[in-house]
Amino acid sequence: MSIRTERVASVIKNDLARILHKYQNNNMITITGVTMTPDLSIARVNLSVIDPSGADEAVYEMIEEKATEIRTELAALIRHQVRKIPELQFFRDDSAEYASRMENLFREARKKESPQSGESGD
Repeated sequence: MSIRTERVASVIKNDLARILHKYQNNNMITITGVTMTPDLSIARVNLSVIDPSGADEAVYEMIEEKATEIRTELAALIRHQVRKIPELQFFRDDSAEYASRMENLFREARKKESPQSGESGD
């Protein structure tokens, strides 16, 4: 990415974080990354959602439904910094869930291994 696309992505990430904060309702929406197309017309936004009630999918659907409204709010914030307001594409980022699952598996493996390690004569 060029310096310009990185700067625009950073601005969009910061401003979208403030906008999405309003849409949090007993859940946590985190922007894990924003990548821009070279012509700055599309912003691909990676989101991670943690919802204690387990309704993560409903939060993603709500964000998709409100994408036009979110883009309008973003336009009000960045209109003096870009010529054209980029189209927003939201993607689910499951890397935090995956990391948590892997960590739990490693923890379980260590628990199973620890009683055996004391008996081995290595």
